[in-house]
Amino acid sequence: MSQVLDDLAAVIADRKANPREGSYTCRLLAAGEDEILKKLGEEAVETILAAKAQGDQRLVCELADLLYHTLVLLAYRDIPFAAVEAELAHRFR
Repeated sequence: MSQVLDDLAAVIADRKANPREGSYTCRLLAAGEDEILKKLGEEAVETILAAKAQGDQRLVCELADLLYHTLVLLAYRDIPFAAVEAELAHRFR
């Protein structure tokens, strides 16, 4: 994983372990899996719309949101991103 993704995953894990008042990540984790999945779905749709008609910069922004919400889901389920990387490596072989 890149340093940015490592750092972001670490912040998300810290927010899960040490909730902070006012943190969007904490609110999302506290809301539970259904809310996280809802946000992930919204970001997936926004990514598709950006890819179709909103330009490359908007696509990059939406993909960043999608990846962030993916990392939140993984943290909620206690699944390390390394598991996703391992699956990709397995498929690549």
